[in-house]
Amino acid sequence: MCVAQLINLLKVVLSFPRRRGSMQLELLGSRPRTSRGQALSGNDGVGIWRSLPWVLPLLWACLALPAQAEDLPPLTHALTPISKPYAAPALKLQDLDGKAHDLADLKGRVVLINFWATWCPPCRREMPSLERLRQRLAEKGLAVIAVDVGEDADTVFSFTGQLEPAPAFPLLLDRDSKAMQAWKVKGLPTTFVVDPQGRVVYRAVGGREFDHDGLVEQLLRHLPRN
Repeated sequence: MCVAQLINLLKVVLSFPRRRGSMQLELLGSRPRTSRGQALSGNDGVGIWRSLPWVLPLLWACLALPAQAEDLPPLTHALTPISKPYAAPALKLQDLDGKAHDLADLKGRVVLINFWATWCPPCRREMPSLERLRQRLAEKGLAVIAVDVGEDADTVFSFTGQLEPAPAFPLLLDRDSKAMQAWKVKGLPTTFVVDPQGRVVYRAVGGREFDHDGLVEQLLRHLPRN
């Protein structure tokens, strides 16, 4: 993502109008030409060097991203119990394919609902563990739903397509953030667990490693015993 942004910035900078005509860069690595179709002279190339103060900071940021990722705090391993469980708000949204999903249809099951966005670092980090959790507990009656806040289907699809394991649970779109407001979400990621009676019994604010044994044990307390 960062490399793509760097390439786009280079294209923008190199397309700034020049004295001899507006510069156009059709392909990265091709020789820039003026609007008259003439190859740029060495003097026009001076502008490229003048663009370095714009480009170098972004390049440095791209190179620094891996180090910053290592400095992020670890994902935590527990859900916060709700002292007085309350009725879950309504939740009815469409998924990436336009299919409607209604939380009411899942009554009788334990449902984990994760509010997130692709631009949110802890959301991105915890997403694979959500799918691992689903794989671990789906046969015991757990349902997982992820609600993306404020983004479109293409944005969500392009991100989740890179994940391993890829999420097999519904990815719902809260385009206008109304569901986020109804659930009183103050920050992302925020996760709720709804018990079979339709009550919110757990909440988690911030990133979690959802398939950690301690967190799984909390969920097993509300799942049917075989």
